[in-house]
Formats: sequence, C-alpha cells, structure tokens
Amino acid sequence: MSLLTDLNAQLAAGRELTPAEVELAAAALADAAGSEDEKGAFLSALAQRGETPAEVAAFAQAFRRRAINPGVEAWSDRAIDIVGTGGDHAGGFNVSSVVVLVLASAGVTVMKHGNRGITSKCGSADLLAALGVNLEAPPEKLRRALDQLGYVFFFAPAYHPTFRHIGPVRKALAARGQRTVFNILGPLINPGRPAHVLLGSFSAAWVPKLAAALDALGTPAGLAAHGVIDPTRGIDELTTATVNRVRGFGRRRDLDADWRAEDFGLRHSPFSDLTGGDLPANLAILESVLAGHGPAGLTDTIVLNAAVGLWLVGRVPDVRDGLVAAREILLGGGVRKKIAATREFYAS
Repeated sequence: MSLLTDLNAQLAAGRELTPAEVELAAAALADAAGSEDEKGAFLSALAQRGETPAEVAAFAQAFRRRAINPGVEAWSDRAIDIVGTGGDHAGGFNVSSVVVLVLASAGVTVMKHGNRGITSKCGSADLLAALGVNLEAPPEKLRRALDQLGYVFFFAPAYHPTFRHIGPVRKALAARGQRTVFNILGPLINPGRPAHVLLGSFSAAWVPKLAAALDALGTPAGLAAHGVIDPTRGIDELTTATVNRVRGFGRRRDLDADWRAEDFGLRHSPFSDLTGGDLPANLAILESVLAGHGPAGLTDTIVLNAAVGLWLVGRVPDVRDGLVAAREILLGGGVRKKIAATREFYAS
C-alpha cells in the first residue's frame, strides 16, 4: 500500500493528519513520478473529510520550504500582502491589485503573491502585467523594486516549481467540481513571508480556518474576510456592498466581527458597482476610478481595503483614520504616479 493510499484510509476514519504526515504527503504530491490517480484520491479524501487549520498550516509550511527564496527578508517584517483565495465566481474587479498601488504610494511595503486568472477573467498577474510589472523579473530586480517602487509581485508559478507536478491532478479534479487544499494554499505561501496579510476568503466558513492557519504559521498581524453578497453567494473581498465576516490573527486575533460600510462612515453600495470583466474591461474601469468617475462602491471598496491595510501595519490607529489618506492617493494622482514609475522601472 502506498503512502497516500494509507493516509486516505486514515482520512476516511476521520483522523487529523500530523505535521509529519502532512510533510510526507506533500513530498508525495510534489513527486514528478507519483501516480496522478493516487494524488487525486488523496486530495479528494482530504477535502471530503475537511481540512483542519493545523493541516492547512502544515501544508503551507511544507510548500513554503519548497518555494524559491527571493531573498527579501530585509523588507518582510514591515511588508503586507493583499490577497484573495479566488474561487468565489463572483466576477468582481481586481480590488486587491489597486490596493497594492495605493499602499505602496503611501509608503507601505507590499509583497503581493498571485497568478493569472484561473477562476476569473482577469487575475492579479494579468492586471499588474498590463500596468508594467514584469512577471518574469528575477529576484535581484524585485529587490530593487522594493527599494524604488515599494512593492513587488511574486508570480506564483515562478516561485513554486513543485506545483507543476500537481497541476494536472488539480485540473482534473476541478473539472469534476472538486476543490482541493491547493485552492486555499496560495495566500499562505507568499515566498516573501510578509509580516502582515489582508486575506479574502472564498467562503465565510473558511474565514476562521484561514485566520487560525495564519496564526499557526506565526503571522504577526492580519485579517481574513469574506463578503456575503446574498445567502447563496459571496466574494473573497472586504467590500462596501456586502456584510463582511472578518476574523483577525496575530496581534489582531481578538477581532471577530461582521463589518458593514456604514461602520466606517461609508455608504452601502450595490454589488454591481464591483463587477469586473476581462483585462481590457478592467483597465477601462481602473481608468474611470483614477479619473474620479468610477463606480462609487468600487472606489469606496478600494479606499476601505487600503485603510485596513494602513491599520494592520500600524500606520493609523483605526481603520477610519486611514480613509482620507487612501482616498487622496487613489483620486489625487498618487496611483497614476506609481503606475508611471512601475512602467519606467521595468522598462529599464
């Protein structure tokens, strides 16, 4: 009996895997010579039993160890990642990518980790590449970007080479409607190891699990959030159009609440304000936002997320205190200047 088959039996019995067993499972999953049928059966069994926060944290540790180190430790303790799990199928605009630009313009170091659109028409990598980011930039270029631009984008495929041995299995399972632990690992395995994380979850039920996993990983401060659109739909964003289920971790672990736009003096907006599209559509939406005539709910959602980021890194004492500065950067030309600086930096 193979290792993964043996672990399947333990999962079927309802037992939680130990960190040592998770490490063995990760090694088997990352093995190029491993059986795809056995990998698929294991990932299905794990999802059907339900991953625990401790198992998710252990898988994250295992794949962090297998990631390429970009050598950005000098910036990590003050950096933040603004990231979502994806997989919500809500069709929202790339809020987190614009928040990156707002925060970097405010002097906050940002390390974003992401990929091209998989469950969406336009992923963070697609939008940022169109704004001038070189997805294939080597680590030494990214270290210079942290110095000169204040932010970097870690293109997930370039930093997690072992994932190519799991991709075909994930794709086959996804075709059958089966999610796996890898659908939620992306936000937890940023190779830069930023000290702060604002994480959007595809599911309200996963908010406390992801917060607990990031706590177990020793993340100094952060927030997991899910926006409830209606009883049947949600989004992996903190928005002004939704009731937002939020749970903190690290220094913010006492936070457990439902946030609404009105809690921060913002207006509740229709979810249609947040709708995105393909890359050309999202570039046009971004231009309208920067010009000051974008959908009010989208502008307010970007501002709210940026203010939360400022709060998480300790730049402001309260989320409300970050709203004015975030709005001024977004609408007052700061983001435009950052985009221009980005294009110039990666063109040189």
